[in-house]
Amino acid sequence: MAQTGTKFDPASLPSETIEFAHRMFDAARSGNSELLVAAVDAGLPVNILNEKGKRNSLLMLAAYAGHVDLTKKLLDRGGDPNLVNDLGQSMIAGAVFKGHDDVVRALAEKGADPRLGQPNAIQAAHMFKRTQLMSVLGATEEDIGPEVPAPVPHAAAP
Repeated sequence: MAQTGTKFDPASLPSETIEFAHRMFDAARSGNSELLVAAVDAGLPVNILNEKGKRNSLLMLAAYAGHVDLTKKLLDRGGDPNLVNDLGQSMIAGAVFKGHDDVVRALAEKGADPRLGQPNAIQAAHMFKRTQLMSVLGATEEDIGPEVPAPVPHAAAP
Protein backbone atom coordinates (compact mmCIF):
# COMPACT_ATOMS: atom_id res chain seq x y z
CA MET A 1 0.00 0.00 0.00
CA ALA A 2 1.43 3.30 -1.06
CA GLN A 3 1.52 6.16 1.38
CA THR A 4 1.89 9.86 0.75
CA GLY A 5 4.01 11.33 3.56
CA THR A 6 2.33 10.19 6.77
CA LYS A 7 -1.17 10.19 5.29
CA PHE A 8 -2.51 7.06 3.63
CA ASP A 9 -3.63 7.45 0.02
CA PRO A 10 -6.76 5.30 -0.56
CA ALA A 11 -6.36 5.73 -4.32
CA SER A 12 -3.36 3.41 -4.06
CA LEU A 13 -5.61 0.46 -3.19
CA PRO A 14 -6.68 -2.07 -5.79
CA SER A 15 -10.21 -1.48 -7.12
CA GLU A 16 -11.35 -4.82 -5.62
CA THR A 17 -10.33 -3.62 -2.15
CA ILE A 18 -12.23 -0.36 -2.59
CA GLU A 19 -15.30 -2.25 -3.82
CA PHE A 20 -15.08 -4.56 -0.79
CA ALA A 21 -14.93 -1.57 1.56
CA HIS A 22 -18.00 -0.04 -0.11
CA ARG A 23 -19.87 -3.34 0.37
CA MET A 24 -18.96 -3.32 4.06
CA PHE A 25 -20.21 0.25 4.58
CA ASP A 26 -23.40 -0.66 2.69
CA ALA A 27 -23.76 -3.70 4.97
CA ALA A 28 -23.53 -1.41 8.01
CA ARG A 29 -26.21 0.91 6.59
CA SER A 30 -28.54 -1.95 5.67
CA GLY A 31 -27.98 -3.97 8.85
CA ASN A 32 -26.41 -7.00 7.15
CA SER A 33 -24.95 -8.45 10.34
CA GLU A 34 -24.02 -11.79 8.83
CA LEU A 35 -21.77 -10.29 6.16
CA LEU A 36 -20.28 -7.49 8.23
CA VAL A 37 -19.60 -9.46 11.42
CA ALA A 38 -17.97 -12.24 9.39
CA ALA A 39 -15.69 -9.67 7.74
CA VAL A 40 -14.77 -8.06 11.08
CA ASP A 41 -14.15 -11.48 12.61
CA ALA A 42 -11.90 -12.26 9.64
CA GLY A 43 -9.80 -9.13 10.19
CA LEU A 44 -11.64 -6.09 8.81
CA PRO A 45 -10.80 -3.24 11.21
CA VAL A 46 -13.99 -2.55 13.17
CA ASN A 47 -13.19 1.18 13.40
CA ILE A 48 -12.46 1.69 9.71
CA LEU A 49 -13.75 5.03 8.39
CA ASN A 50 -15.30 5.77 5.03
CA GLU A 51 -14.07 8.54 2.77
CA LYS A 52 -17.37 10.29 2.11
CA GLY A 53 -16.48 13.67 3.55
CA LYS A 54 -18.01 12.89 6.93
CA ARG A 55 -15.67 9.93 7.65
CA ASN A 56 -18.14 7.67 9.42
CA SER A 57 -17.28 4.30 10.95
CA LEU A 58 -19.16 1.05 10.44
CA LEU A 59 -20.61 1.45 13.94
CA MET A 60 -21.73 5.01 13.22
CA LEU A 61 -23.62 3.91 10.13
CA ALA A 62 -25.25 0.93 11.86
CA ALA A 63 -26.24 3.04 14.88
CA TYR A 64 -27.60 5.93 12.83
CA ALA A 65 -29.67 3.47 10.76
CA GLY A 66 -31.13 1.95 13.94
CA HIS A 67 -29.68 -1.54 13.62
CA VAL A 68 -29.48 -2.36 17.32
CA ASP A 69 -28.29 -5.97 16.96
CA LEU A 70 -25.51 -5.02 14.55
CA THR A 71 -24.60 -2.06 16.77
CA LYS A 72 -24.22 -4.40 19.75
CA LYS A 73 -22.13 -6.89 17.75
CA LEU A 74 -19.77 -4.17 16.52
CA LEU A 75 -19.46 -2.76 20.04
CA ASP A 76 -18.65 -6.26 21.34
CA ARG A 77 -15.88 -6.47 18.73
CA GLY A 78 -14.23 -3.24 19.81
CA GLY A 79 -16.22 -0.63 17.91
CA ASP A 80 -15.46 2.77 19.44
CA PRO A 81 -18.72 4.40 20.60
CA ASN A 82 -16.94 7.74 20.99
CA LEU A 83 -15.77 8.35 17.45
CA VAL A 84 -16.95 11.70 16.10
CA ASN A 85 -17.15 12.25 12.35
CA ASP A 86 -15.61 15.16 10.45
CA LEU A 87 -18.76 17.24 10.99
CA GLY A 88 -18.41 16.93 14.77
CA GLN A 89 -21.34 14.53 15.06
CA SER A 90 -21.36 11.69 17.58
CA MET A 91 -23.18 8.44 16.88
CA ILE A 92 -25.12 8.58 20.14
CA ALA A 93 -26.46 12.04 19.27
CA GLY A 94 -27.39 10.75 15.82
CA ALA A 95 -29.26 7.82 17.35
CA VAL A 96 -31.10 10.21 19.70
CA PHE A 97 -32.02 12.45 16.76
CA LYS A 98 -33.32 9.50 14.75
CA GLY A 99 -35.33 8.16 17.71
CA HIS A 100 -33.45 4.86 17.99
CA ASP A 101 -33.82 4.47 21.77
CA ASP A 102 -32.47 0.89 21.91
CA VAL A 103 -29.36 1.94 20.00
CA VAL A 104 -28.88 4.87 22.38
CA ARG A 105 -29.09 2.45 25.33
CA ALA A 106 -26.61 0.02 23.72
CA LEU A 107 -24.12 2.81 23.04
CA ALA A 108 -24.52 4.26 26.55
CA GLU A 109 -23.97 0.82 28.11
CA LYS A 110 -20.65 0.58 26.26
CA GLY A 111 -19.43 3.98 27.39
CA ALA A 112 -20.56 6.39 24.69
CA ASP A 113 -20.06 9.93 25.96
CA PRO A 114 -23.40 11.78 25.69
CA ARG A 115 -21.58 15.12 25.84
CA LEU A 116 -19.52 14.61 22.66
CA GLY A 117 -20.33 16.40 19.45
CA GLN A 118 -22.40 19.38 18.55
CA PRO A 119 -25.19 19.19 19.33
CA ASN A 120 -24.44 16.47 21.81
CA ALA A 121 -26.84 13.62 22.67
CA ILE A 122 -28.27 15.32 25.74
CA GLN A 123 -28.91 18.53 23.83
CA ALA A 124 -30.55 16.55 21.01
CA ALA A 125 -32.76 14.69 23.49
CA HIS A 126 -33.81 18.03 24.99
CA MET A 127 -34.44 19.71 21.62
CA PHE A 128 -36.49 16.81 20.25
CA LYS A 129 -38.35 16.05 23.48
CA ARG A 130 -36.82 12.60 23.93
CA THR A 131 -37.30 12.90 27.68
CA GLN A 132 -37.27 9.10 28.10
CA LEU A 133 -33.55 9.20 27.24
CA MET A 134 -32.40 11.90 29.64
CA SER A 135 -31.69 9.49 32.52
CA VAL A 136 -30.08 6.96 30.13
CA LEU A 137 -27.74 9.75 29.03
CA GLY A 138 -26.99 10.84 32.59
CA ALA A 139 -28.30 14.35 31.94
CA THR A 140 -28.08 16.97 34.65
CA GLU A 141 -29.58 20.45 34.90
CA GLU A 142 -26.18 21.88 33.97
CA ASP A 143 -26.34 20.12 30.59
CA ILE A 144 -29.22 22.30 29.42
CA GLY A 145 -27.89 25.83 29.59
CA PRO A 146 -29.17 28.91 27.78
CA GLU A 147 -27.04 28.05 24.72
CA VAL A 148 -29.13 24.92 24.07
CA PRO A 149 -32.03 25.57 21.69
CA ALA A 150 -35.50 25.16 23.15
CA PRO A 151 -37.43 22.02 22.28
CA VAL A 152 -38.86 21.93 18.78
CA PRO A 153 -42.54 22.87 19.14
CA HIS A 154 -43.95 19.92 17.22
CA ALA A 155 -41.28 17.35 18.04
CA ALA A 156 -42.72 14.28 19.61
CA ALA A 157 -41.00 11.17 20.77
CA PRO A 158 -41.52 8.40 18.23
